[in-house]
Amino acid sequence: MNETLWALGRGTGLVALVMFTIALALGIASRSGRPLPGLGRFGISDLHRTASLTGVGLVAVHLTSLLFDPFAQLRVVDFVLPFFASYRPLWLGLGTLAVDTLAVVTVVSLLRQRLGPRVFRTVHWATYALWPIALLHALGSGTDAGTEWFRGLTAACVVAVVAAVGWRLTPSYAGRGWARHPRRTG
Repeated sequence: MNETLWALGRGTGLVALVMFTIALALGIASRSGRPLPGLGRFGISDLHRTASLTGVGLVAVHLTSLLFDPFAQLRVVDFVLPFFASYRPLWLGLGTLAVDTLAVVTVVSLLRQRLGPRVFRTVHWATYALWPIALLHALGSGTDAGTEWFRGLTAACVVAVVAAVGWRLTPSYAGRGWARHPRRTG
């Protein structure tokens, strides 16, 4: 049973990272104002939301399985207060910080209609910090971090996010809006 919990904890953490990479890359790229090949506006939105919610569910399973895994020796407080774990406190603390941020972003996203677009957008910006913190957590605390396949997976995640940022920052986005409507002075 212990090996099953450990494998479930590792696997769900890795797949959650992939889901959040997809969600972040789609969120960044879709803000370019240009259509993404093969996906309409609603398709992008649905895929972004589905990847995000799938990632949240996977993180819940990740935490639960590691809580009950005697090898991990995690306590409930380790999921709430960062940097107090007895095992790799920095790396697990980054995971806790990511989970705390994820909880806030998830609650605000689910209450988006009640809180309004300004609050939603402001809190949603936290995902730009959440993803690299989660990536660092995986690199520092993951037992597979030294393997070639894991380095390849994390490299692919980084490339996807960098490509999305590149897509968003291309001249067709950077020259939109403000360049056509210069501010009046005087």
